[in-house]
Amino acid sequence: MPGHEPARGRRTAERKGDVRERAILDTCEALLATKGHEAMTVADIARGAGITRGALYFYFGSKQEVVTALVARTVEHLWERSRTTAQADEPRQAVAAAMRRTVELWNAHGLVMRTAIDLSLTVPEIGELWNHTADLFITAITAVLERAGITPGTAPHQSSALARALCWMIERTFYHASRESPEKLREASATCEHIWLTTAGLTV
Repeated sequence: MPGHEPARGRRTAERKGDVRERAILDTCEALLATKGHEAMTVADIARGAGITRGALYFYFGSKQEVVTALVARTVEHLWERSRTTAQADEPRQAVAAAMRRTVELWNAHGLVMRTAIDLSLTVPEIGELWNHTADLFITAITAVLERAGITPGTAPHQSSALARALCWMIERTFYHASRESPEKLREASATCEHIWLTTAGLTV
């Protein structure tokens, strides 16, 4: 029927747009590794994605918008991991699973995450994304600590304060370890896991 053609056309255009946007973001991530954030240009990203510079501007208004979208795509994986951690029942298993998934993500996208941390103080959109991600992790860590018997609350010895300190400790430790090697990242994860379990009173 005639009325069905525009719908098919729109769906095809949307799929094509999704493919192009993914190519742009994938190229941006690759260029972070080869050229760095400062050196890469919109022209570099467009060329790597197989489109013209003008076509790229149909999707993103600037290099910074591309980087912000790349960070957003990456932190979606972090958000999923924080939800999984919060929903786990047994605290030891939750801690081990959380650290394992975090290592996997830093191994896969550590450069994007370091870039997000570096830009979080100067690019408001990235800062908001990263702080929201931290808040979700803090909530998840808080839930694990409370299941382990830590008293709820914001006092220095209570769950919320301890979770906040653990979250930012893990972020900074992984940031530095990921710049060295996957082995250093695994070592850092083991140390952070031990500290988390100790904090929760689960090492005895």
